[in-house]
Amino acid sequence: MTAHENLVLELKDGKKVVIALRPDLAPKAVERLTTLAKEGFYDGVPFHRVIDGFMAQGGDPTGTGMGGSKLPDLPAEFSKTEKFERGTLGMARAQNPNSANSQFFIMFDKCPSLDGQYTIAGKVVEGMDAVDGIKRGKGMSGMVEGPDKIVKAYVEPAAA
Repeated sequence: MTAHENLVLELKDGKKVVIALRPDLAPKAVERLTTLAKEGFYDGVPFHRVIDGFMAQGGDPTGTGMGGSKLPDLPAEFSKTEKFERGTLGMARAQNPNSANSQFFIMFDKCPSLDGQYTIAGKVVEGMDAVDGIKRGKGMSGMVEGPDKIVKAYVEPAAA
């Protein structure tokens, strides 16, 4: 894997979200995202938890927030320098810091309380308007009824 790859998420209406991956920050998380995207794991997977002003979470094929891939959980790769801001892609996890697997979230806005607590694996460089258009959930949990889905996810070389 090169250090210059993008994760591309095709969403509804043919819109694309291009995420510049950061193997310099989180090599294991980036490897996991690219491996799963290349296997087609994310194709058709919903954004099951979407909280307005906070984030859109996807990557769980069960759509419950409890599922993941068959691969082992990842160790935490928390950044001391990078911050959670609009467009940041973070790895979702349970209470255990070393429990990230396939789920990820994209920030709608900055959230300093996440800084140093979750792995940052990339940043949206194109298509943030498509992220803004993802169907929102209801209530504190942000669980979405009839959620928007990732039509297709793939990896491509980043422009030089």
